[in-house]
Amino acid sequence: MADVHHGNNNHVPILFSFSVFSRPSSVPLGSGYEVLIQKFLSMYGDQIDVHRKFVIQLFSEEWGQYIDLPKGFVVAEKCKLRLVPLQMEMTTLGNLTPSSTVFFCCDMQERFRPAIKYFGDIISVGQRLLQGARILGIPVIVSEQYPKGLGSTVPEMDLTGAKLVFPKTKFSMVLPEVEAALAEIPGLRSVVLFGVETHVCIQQTALDLLGRGLEVHIIADSTSSRSMMDRMFALERLSRTGIIVTTSESVLLQLVSDKDHPKFKEIQNIIKASAPESGLLSKV
Repeated sequence: MADVHHGNNNHVPILFSFSVFSRPSSVPLGSGYEVLIQKFLSMYGDQIDVHRKFVIQLFSEEWGQYIDLPKGFVVAEKCKLRLVPLQMEMTTLGNLTPSSTVFFCCDMQERFRPAIKYFGDIISVGQRLLQGARILGIPVIVSEQYPKGLGSTVPEMDLTGAKLVFPKTKFSMVLPEVEAALAEIPGLRSVVLFGVETHVCIQQTALDLLGRGLEVHIIADSTSSRSMMDRMFALERLSRTGIIVTTSESVLLQLVSDKDHPKFKEIQNIIKASAPESGLLSKV
């Protein structure tokens, strides 16, 4: 049965339409675009192609037809909405530039050291990424999962200059303080994501970022889980959603893009020795 909360004054009934389907539901009063797009995904996610761009439209009684959702729209009364795919399929090219990129370092904490497969390797690669971010002036956002019980970020990871280091209990890194920090970065397009665990916090963070229209690059040689099975299946699943699964060296060289880049030599020094393969080659 549809989850329309007729008796709840804090919820507003809405007819959500997509393709040939229409289903009644409700959202909290005052909900904006982000809540509405997540509602569409929860209702029709198995039919939505994430490689395409969409627009939400509102039925206008004045015009007698659907119009594009007005900027700053919030739900104030009963209404009809539909999700419309744009005609052009969007191919994820995966281009990276320092000015439009942010690094996410997820839960690289002391208590995970004995449990996570190849933890030493992914920490080593993570430190390379943090060093590269400092050289290229890329903002870094760092999460720590329940640090009171799981400890702080391991000392090998130099967090000097990080834009934000924050505690969390939610698995995803996409919390209000993170969204506020992202809003301060003009022209942001891409997130480079690494840490633990691949199939939990990394996966949920990546999907949340993708749902917000950001391009996500997961660093395969700097993310792991307690189980290699969970790690590899998560990477495979994420790659099928349009998320780019790549390596640390590939990303760092893509960010400088040219041998004549003023920071190329410094980046070259970071990657002079090949990154540890962290168990990935055994699964190829």
